[in-house]
Amino acid sequence: MALTRPTLTRRGVRALAAVAVALAALTGAIVWFAGSEDRALDGACDGVLPVGDVRSVLGEDAELDVTNHTEGAFGDKAAKSGGKRANSLSVRCRIAAEGTGHIAVTIAGSPRPRAEYGYGELYAAVPASHTLPVPLGNGWSGLFAAETARLDDAEDGTATTAVLLDCARRGDSLLITVETALRGATTLDDPAVRPDFVRTATATAEAANDHWGCGARLGTPVRTVGLPVNEDEYEPLLGAKGTCAAVPTASRSAVSTARETARDRAPRESCVLGTRDGSPLYRLEAYYGPYAEDARSQYTRDYDYENVTPAEKPAGRLGQSAYWAGATCPRGAESALYLIRAADADGETRRRPDLAYERAALAAFAAASAEHHGCASPSLPGG
Repeated sequence: MALTRPTLTRRGVRALAAVAVALAALTGAIVWFAGSEDRALDGACDGVLPVGDVRSVLGEDAELDVTNHTEGAFGDKAAKSGGKRANSLSVRCRIAAEGTGHIAVTIAGSPRPRAEYGYGELYAAVPASHTLPVPLGNGWSGLFAAETARLDDAEDGTATTAVLLDCARRGDSLLITVETALRGATTLDDPAVRPDFVRTATATAEAANDHWGCGARLGTPVRTVGLPVNEDEYEPLLGAKGTCAAVPTASRSAVSTARETARDRAPRESCVLGTRDGSPLYRLEAYYGPYAEDARSQYTRDYDYENVTPAEKPAGRLGQSAYWAGATCPRGAESALYLIRAADADGETRRRPDLAYERAALAAFAAASAEHHGCASPSLPGG
């Protein structure tokens, strides 16, 4: 039997044509949506986000949700505040992959306008209450930080990397802070995984350096990075070779142990002094660049000891058991800030402070840190 071709009515032709147009529109929409995600990622953080690194960390085939915000000016375009150029540049973007995690990036120009002082933190914070951030090394001025560095803790897959770019323009800098949170079996305890938490920050810093004409000296790729130092990782103070080196022991205060990190150009340093069993007694901190500016801004807001704070004087005493010192740093950078505080706000160290030891410990810590960073000899508090 011969086969015959079905005859299409005029109505059928119009129906098929409508279906064809709908399919074409749907196909175009799918292509457009896929392209829109790529365009959003390419434009994230004013276009300086390393797209390849982000996809590699979050998953090549992951569906990404991108949020983005840029405002302010930097460098030659920045306005003046208090007679000095102030950088209002503030860039934030967040890339999230369902089931995988997220990467949140903040880029801030420094120094900030004076009008921002006293209204929250000037720069993105790095976790430092329970652990000590470690330097990135490899020629970078940066930090690697986490709330915990313990295997299987709830926050084990979350870390923050900060990179400070000291620009060629006198006094200007860019601070890039990246929080990376990865779910599943990812752990900071695996040394092969930790560089994944860092490379988005260093690659963003390289692009930002070029994009905003910073002209800073850059580091090399970070192949390995240490773990932030946990609370039980103390050692004898007499053998300290990092941030606690040269700090004296104290028999009256029972100071004999230390938690420390390497210095290695880190823009923020910590040294925790403790008793024989590691119980913390004092915390020493060094702040450089934006971190020093931020700390002074916060002390201006949070303290009112007869209007004498680190924002008003290069050195002095805060309250019952805390001192600060300062040092002038090269190329117009923010003066460095050094602090010693009792670790327990309500403990015996504050009730019966060993003030002479506090000044001696601060002097040794500040002198060693200032020398490492090429700053002048610190101004120290009196007795």
